[in-house]
Amino acid sequence: MITKIIPCLWFDECAEQAMNYYLSVFPNSEITHIERYPDESLNEHFVGKAGKVISGEFVLDGVKFRCLDGGPVFKMNEAISFTIDCKDQSEIDYYWEKLSYFTELEQCGWCKDQFGMTWQILPHNMGELLANGGNKAIQVMMQQQKIIISDIENAK
Repeated sequence: MITKIIPCLWFDECAEQAMNYYLSVFPNSEITHIERYPDESLNEHFVGKAGKVISGEFVLDGVKFRCLDGGPVFKMNEAISFTIDCKDQSEIDYYWEKLSYFTELEQCGWCKDQFGMTWQILPHNMGELLANGGNKAIQVMMQQQKIIISDIENAK
């Protein structure tokens, strides 16, 4: 099946580093293509960039992504995030340890990694946990940075 919608991530001269880092975090992942800047003598815009990444394609746990090293013109922000549905607390802990970088920005299972990408690291049954616990569960969740499933389950 051909994937019709593929997220493209804009990096500031760290696309290759980001791809390699994400591959180390997510299982079943691979870089499928890298396009590099050609010889800098071909174009004035290539000066100092020969051999560096222009764009790349990679797969993280079965999800296809594209990226480019577009420079400092645009920055990632919280308007776009990727949710990781976790099977249990140990999986939440794993991804949180790997992806949480800016601790002052963490809240309700949201964190930002070293490249500026925002992640929601949540239990797969988050809706059910909140529905079962009512307002108290929501209040507990709102006070958390990393989600602690047992605290939400025990909200009374």
